[in-house]
Amino acid sequence: MRHAFVVLAITLLGVLFAGIDANVIVRDVATPLGQSLLTLVPRDLGAPNVVTGILLAYRGFDTIGEVAVLFMVAAGVGLVLGESNQRRRKVDATLPPAQPATEIVENGARILLPMIAIFAAYIIMNGHLSAGGGFQGGAVIASGILLLLLALPKVGVDLAFLSATESIAGILFVLAGVAGLVFASGFFDSRILPLGTFGSLFSAGSIPILSLLLGIKVGCELGVIIVRFRG
Repeated sequence: MRHAFVVLAITLLGVLFAGIDANVIVRDVATPLGQSLLTLVPRDLGAPNVVTGILLAYRGFDTIGEVAVLFMVAAGVGLVLGESNQRRRKVDATLPPAQPATEIVENGARILLPMIAIFAAYIIMNGHLSAGGGFQGGAVIASGILLLLLALPKVGVDLAFLSATESIAGILFVLAGVAGLVFASGFFDSRILPLGTFGSLFSAGSIPILSLLLGIKVGCELGVIIVRFRG
């Protein structure tokens, strides 16, 4: 019965994805709306990455909502797992201690963690120039936290520090949006800072700063969720 259910599930998924693939239309030419955005965003915001420009300037308010949802998920996970983790600790106390990671795993993690941090910083700070941005860089930060917990559990992660950093980044993100109202023409208007030279690292107004704050906030929120699951 169990094997029949697995075969049925795989068959249904195959039919589903075959239907999706058959209806996918690959456009060689952008739609009129897409073409206008490809022209407007670089000229108006000074950001070659149109997606990041739209997310952090034109749709900055929506981005706040998205990270707020992520924050509520982190808070909900902590609430749900709080009691179950206490019960699990009582059970774990009766079991033999877990085996530590091997020396190869520990040394590999120590080599990879700085590289992950540099890669995350690169993705975040180049989000207005190429593929990447705050959300993607934050996810890379969280992957580093996960690796740390798996390979070097004795090092631990300060949950209070992650929560405080996430809150500070969120407050600064909102204040940057309010600054657009005061010093420019609207909420999250990135032109509160000079647009600079198109295509350079320090350009596109406040978008790199917004991307940095967003990356820190997302990375800390996902990190809190990972730490909560570890218990």
